[in-house]
Amino acid sequence: MRTRDRIVDAAEQAIREFGIAGATTRRIARQAGCSEALLYKHFPGKEALFLAVLLERLPALGPALTRLRLSGGQGDVAANLKEFALAALEFYTRAAGIASGVLADPSLMTGFRAMLAETGSGPHLPILSLAEILRAEQRGGRLDAGLDAQAAASMLMGACFHRANLSYYVDLPEADETWAAAIVGTLVRR
Repeated sequence: MRTRDRIVDAAEQAIREFGIAGATTRRIARQAGCSEALLYKHFPGKEALFLAVLLERLPALGPALTRLRLSGGQGDVAANLKEFALAALEFYTRAAGIASGVLADPSLMTGFRAMLAETGSGPHLPILSLAEILRAEQRGGRLDAGLDAQAAASMLMGACFHRANLSYYVDLPEADETWAAAIVGTLVRR
């Protein structure tokens, strides 16, 4: 395994075991079997390392968006969107520990925001991509032409994010599959 991959794996494990605050560079380097200096050779700071964990080790939204885009004009729109909603829910559920830790640390959040701005990335991009996919389905006559695609994308992603967060606090009454079908059914109702 490459050193960089070992470092990312160690960071993910440290975050899961000790939270963001406890995932120190010293602990991550020790877990990866390298020096802190070598860690910084691969990553300019903790923000970049934590972003690598988010992008490389968690179930990604990118492949789910690609599958949804490729399904455009094919199959059942509601079923396709339900599959995407379940992938988004899994992503947000697994990312919550890292995201909440970043939010709780003002200096880490500042660095993370700067890095997102510099790389042109951020949590708003999947919403924009989903909105474009919904617009394509509208153009194909598979979704109501009066649907506000941007608002619909925001609502679907927001619902997934909200459910993921709720799942940390309470046992939710319905299965994820049932919930996703209900959310998507409301969204695509004609």
